[in-house]
Amino acid sequence: MEYGSYTMTRNGQTIEAGYNITAPCDRTGCTIQISRGLDALCGNEPGGDDGCGGFFCDRHLHIASSEGYLCRDCYQHVAGGVR
Repeated sequence: MEYGSYTMTRNGQTIEAGYNITAPCDRTGCTIQISRGLDALCGNEPGGDDGCGGFFCDRHLHIASSEGYLCRDCYQHVAGGVR
């Protein structure tokens, strides 16, 4: 799979993703523009089951060891992390 630009299904909706795609962070209320690359993905791979599949800025994405990067909500659920 080429990760520069691709489409994926998330919550029943097809979205554009990849490091060549610019969009706002998926955290409600955040307007920071990010690229939708794997480094901004919640989970280990697009369409995987280990995160919500959202794309987040550095402020709203957390390292969760074997789970990869997770958003705040998934991090709390899986790792018992931030409050």
